[in-house]
Amino acid sequence: MMTAALATVGVGAAVVATLMFVLWLIHLAMKNASIVDAGWAGGIGILAIVYALRAEGDPLRAWVIASMGALWGLRLAAHLLKRILGEPEEGRYVQLRREWKTNLGLKFLVFFEFQAVLGVVLSVPLLIPTLNPRPGLSILEISGVVLWVVAIAGEAIADAQLRGFKADPANQGKTCRAGLWNYSRHPNYFFEWLIWVSFALFALGSPWGWLGLVSPALILYFLLKVTGIPATEAQSLRSRGEEYRRYQETTSAFVPWFPKR
Repeated sequence: MMTAALATVGVGAAVVATLMFVLWLIHLAMKNASIVDAGWAGGIGILAIVYALRAEGDPLRAWVIASMGALWGLRLAAHLLKRILGEPEEGRYVQLRREWKTNLGLKFLVFFEFQAVLGVVLSVPLLIPTLNPRPGLSILEISGVVLWVVAIAGEAIADAQLRGFKADPANQGKTCRAGLWNYSRHPNYFFEWLIWVSFALFALGSPWGWLGLVSPALILYFLLKVTGIPATEAQSLRSRGEEYRRYQETTSAFVPWFPKR
């Protein structure tokens, strides 16, 4: 089983590495590295499908977790692509260009391929259930599906509220406080993390499922400390200044909660 699992991971890694290389070539023509975000999400969705196609475990379990991973990844990739196409490069990547200065093509190639590696590591909770031969779904797995439905709906609602806010020309340069954004500065990130918790919860129904807990832990670290909230808020402060500082003072950074008076 271990040999088969490693072979499956190898196939998936080759697929997403190729995807990221193609996107890197496209980004050279577009001069917009933001496309890497869509590639990361879509790549994990593709990994979920690859794992299910090569599954040696119970087919029902394999395709339930594959559907969860693929629908999340491909929905998020489509949402990001729609936002990226026709828009200037996101501020985070503009800042990277300023910091890296030279050999940008090579440095961005390494960056793109690192996203492929990261996607393979994070996809562990999508792989483990496909190796489980036990028929039927456990309470843990059903709970994972229910949490996934709640989280995917929350993320979609947050994305739609932000998109509607930005579509109004009167809101240009302003901070979105509509709906969920009145209770969290990053409700999309919060529900994104809950989706990863749902993957890990589903994986706990299988042997070695505890390994899947690494994924939501890593996602939480990245969101809170690395590329999520810190980079996004730094850009918001550069573009909106004092208005965004007031938003920071009154609104929860991550977990939705009532705003301070």
